[in-house]
Amino acid sequence: MTVKVIIDRRVKNGKEADFFDLLKELRSKAISSEGYISGETLRAVSDRHNYVVVSTWQSGDDWKKWEKNSERAKIQARIEKIMSRPTKTKMYVHA
Repeated sequence: MTVKVIIDRRVKNGKEADFFDLLKELRSKAISSEGYISGETLRAVSDRHNYVVVSTWQSGDDWKKWEKNSERAKIQARIEKIMSRPTKTKMYVHA
């Protein structure tokens, strides 16, 4: 069953360029991961430091494999250093 993963991040002021570089690196690796379908990044209108990534995966298991991937973990650790709060991640299915 296809799933959507919503990743909610709030970037520290002045760290947006670093964030986008890391996000590009992360997405370039995700694209070649088994089960990856698509992804997009959105910025909140009411808070220019709040970003949401919406990615679509063939299955929850595919997402979980990617989430545990060691390369992803290294990039995610670098991302966390420039966040003003911890990243929030939730998986959804169509209702």
